[in-house]
Amino acid sequence: NMMLLGKLVQPVCSLGKLPPPGACRHFWGWLNAVFNKVDYERIQAVGPDRAASEWLLRCGALVRYQGYQKWQQDYNGLPTGPLGKYKIEAINATDSCIMYRGFDYLDGLEHVTEIKLQKCIYIQDECLQRLSETKNLQKSLLQLKIISCGNVTDKGIIALHKLTNLEYLYLSDLPGIREKETTVHILQQALPNLELELDLE
Repeated sequence: NMMLLGKLVQPVCSLGKLPPPGACRHFWGWLNAVFNKVDYERIQAVGPDRAASEWLLRCGALVRYQGYQKWQQDYNGLPTGPLGKYKIEAINATDSCIMYRGFDYLDGLEHVTEIKLQKCIYIQDECLQRLSETKNLQKSLLQLKIISCGNVTDKGIIALHKLTNLEYLYLSDLPGIREKETTVHILQQALPNLELELDLE
């Protein structure tokens, strides 16, 4: 149904008749909010991993399942099989529109070891806070990369200290981080085993 949507949407934002300024952006913002709406009945019906996969792919992210090398990127190509067979192990949210309101999908995931957030325009401090307060992720998450997310500040990075099993954190191109030394110090105090790699101004 994404294709159908694409065909419907194109004319709205094409040059034939110019919509009022900001209309397309507003439309996409609205659409992205729709994509992030949590369907709790769906989670019940198909299980947390399948429901989260649908959410992530709908938003343009990729997922990789436990025991598989290949990244899933095609919504219509999601594997069908016995419920609970495919467990999300890694999430690559590069250029995706995941936003805070969708994060309830993460609660039921028990096997996620890696997350990459890159060029995510809707990821802000609250999202990172929510991530670090997610009980299952506190247990399973080992690697986190946050790259070119313009709305993330020191507060969001410091909030990650609750991810007690995190082994590797990579931070790059985050203009919102103003107190680099302090932030790093706080994180390292909280997570002495964390390997922290920085590529920040």
